[in-house]
Amino acid sequence: MNVFKIFTLCSLILLLFMGASVGSQQGESGDKTLSPYFYVLSDDPDVDQLPLQSTSAVANISGVIADVRVTQVYKNEGKRPLEAIYVFPASTRAAVYGMKMTVGTRVITAQIRKREEARQEYEQAKQQGKSASLLEQQRPNVFQMNVANILPGDVITVELSYTELLVPTDGVYEFVYPTVVGPRYSNQPADTSPPSERWIQNPYLHQGESPHYAFDITVNLNAGMPVKEITSPSHKVKVSYDSPSIAAARLDQAEKYGGNRDYILQYRLDGGQIESGILLYEGEKKNFFLLMMQPPRRVTNAQIPKREYIFIVDVSGSMHGFPLDISKTLLKDLIGRLRPTDTFNVLLFAGGSTVLSEKSLPATQENIGKAIAVIDSQKGGGGTELLPALKRALALPKGEGYARTVVIATDGYVTVEEEAFDLIRKNLGNANMFPFGIGSSVNRHIIEGMARVGMGEPFVGTK
Repeated sequence: MNVFKIFTLCSLILLLFMGASVGSQQGESGDKTLSPYFYVLSDDPDVDQLPLQSTSAVANISGVIADVRVTQVYKNEGKRPLEAIYVFPASTRAAVYGMKMTVGTRVITAQIRKREEARQEYEQAKQQGKSASLLEQQRPNVFQMNVANILPGDVITVELSYTELLVPTDGVYEFVYPTVVGPRYSNQPADTSPPSERWIQNPYLHQGESPHYAFDITVNLNAGMPVKEITSPSHKVKVSYDSPSIAAARLDQAEKYGGNRDYILQYRLDGGQIESGILLYEGEKKNFFLLMMQPPRRVTNAQIPKREYIFIVDVSGSMHGFPLDISKTLLKDLIGRLRPTDTFNVLLFAGGSTVLSEKSLPATQENIGKAIAVIDSQKGGGGTELLPALKRALALPKGEGYARTVVIATDGYVTVEEEAFDLIRKNLGNANMFPFGIGSSVNRHIIEGMARVGMGEPFVGTK
């Protein structure tokens, strides 16, 4: 899906003087890992370290396809040229197809380059004092943008365009616009880590802190079929309808600084039976149509075989507070609803891992009570060693005649996404995966990826 990996933008006009590059100051000495360690300090009042003025997005949804245009406005309010570096999130289903930068009356359009070539071209333009921008994809859901030589008083507008596919779950369509890159845990030493991994030291706002930039988003929906309801569990929105199938959701004025959590818009199509609709698009050279069909409901409980559930719960430091509290509630609800014919086990992990039992237990009231007590006692602390936890869970002895399901509750703040996918893919015959992402800005890349390779479904719960 993520076709375009690297973009580089270089102006054609050579500025008369070279701009100084400004970044984060070096902090305390000593050995550090890439796990969230941030030290941002400036003793120069003439330098503005946060020149981002606003972020806005317009999403046009036609059927199951969302076309999104993101606009970021930068301004240098200091007294000398600077370089702004921003790490920002994107959808895991996004296919980026365009980017442009506007400086005054100049409009520079993106060009595709190989990663090393793009970086070299950007650095050369920066050293020559040119206005330049570089967009790099660090993960399918994480981008890093460098904007070089923002002159004092300069206003720079950067526009990013992408499309994504919306897949309904139980008749509910969900559009997500990620706004925050949460901190990632890594046990790699900072001084020996590759440059491609150092983005995870990106500074972040703590709970209760408001962003320093304005945020706005508008979603225009043409569903192709009558819409029953539109809601946003994350933000206050105002919804207006032009017809039963066409609507718009605009952000409430009270959410001007609502860029500190992911924007989520959910809508349900009308009717409980199979529904259909068609959307037509007239192009310059070709015409297109999109056929929409609403499928029937899922299988009933009577068709579900006996199951063995392995619950993997992240109790690391990043889960402290709200995420862990929600995980406890989730696990209590899931374990408490097991059928008498089911078996289960619980594995808790942080820097290490522990299991409730060396083999799965029958879902009796006594065993369920024991599991809930163990989960309730957790406080959250330590690293996030997900891979060893997955390996241990998959190696647990499996009961005969049972279909194994692994439920994972985590915020996904790790750097081992690909390794986790490979491990799950190699164990497809042993279990399927149902990851639950817990937190205000979940790493959806690993949550959705584990579900995809594990033949399960992802679930995300946000504050």
